[in-house]
Amino acid sequence: MSELSPEARRQSRREFGAPGKGPRENLANEGPVRQAIMIIERTAVGVYYDGFTFAGNFAYLSLLAVFSFFIVAAAIVGGFGQTAVGTDIVEAFLVTVPPSVAGALHDPIRDAMTARTGPLLWFSAAVGLWTTTSLIETIREILHRAYGVQAQRAFWEYRLTSIMLIILSVFLAMLSLSAQFVVAGITGFLGAYFPVIQTYALWVSLSNAIPFFVLFATLYLLFRLLTPRQYRPRQYPKWPGAVFISGWWLLITGLLPVFLRYAANYQLTYGSLAGVIITLIFFYLVGLGVVIGAEINAALAERPSRNGPDE
Repeated sequence: MSELSPEARRQSRREFGAPGKGPRENLANEGPVRQAIMIIERTAVGVYYDGFTFAGNFAYLSLLAVFSFFIVAAAIVGGFGQTAVGTDIVEAFLVTVPPSVAGALHDPIRDAMTARTGPLLWFSAAVGLWTTTSLIETIREILHRAYGVQAQRAFWEYRLTSIMLIILSVFLAMLSLSAQFVVAGITGFLGAYFPVIQTYALWVSLSNAIPFFVLFATLYLLFRLLTPRQYRPRQYPKWPGAVFISGWWLLITGLLPVFLRYAANYQLTYGSLAGVIITLIFFYLVGLGVVIGAEINAALAERPSRNGPDE
């Protein structure tokens, strides 16, 4: 756990008095340049302590959870008689990942969703919920470590919260699809009445932007709900981490295919496992971005030195 986490800084100020050097410094007492240096330092130290370990754990659980999540999604949308929507959710997700990752995941995810029906599907969904909640709990632990807080709630309370978040994510994905249909209607209307507008290009740009907007909204919601309770009030910003991770995701999605284009030997090295390895690398980088985003939020958090309520 970082010695520059908000709780460590608060404890240091309580023990040594007025803000001074090192972890006792307060952002409000510094100029813009010094503030930027302090934020970078706090973030870098936190990532050094926890980032690479959590990124590996995130990558492993993401590879497991992505299948489980879509099995859960298939069960939920099937319960509403919207079986085809499950396939649409998969396609919407695959738009947000590099083509090589999408190629490795597309057929296995579709097979996992269609291989089970009836009671077997719901049993698989129940097992999938547990697997997917493990990924949510990893994100929660990342946030607890970033803020220097020890979790004190009951295990089952955390798991129930994670289950509700997963179900909410399914409905957010359905909302994203509905938004795409609305955008398609708008572009069709513009094409009919304003033919000079390049409606196809407009549709492509807007439809590609929607999944990433949903990504940002989901990340912000996760930070709002999973951040330790004493750091949830509005004075502790959550959006910088969500913005960073969204931008980081876009950067990785764009640069990973470029890297693979010049790394021709990876297929010779990993053979038939090349697609799996690329997917793990992608999720590892995403997990590292999640840690950095959490540490940025923690670096911006300043609490008074008096004792506060613990979660």
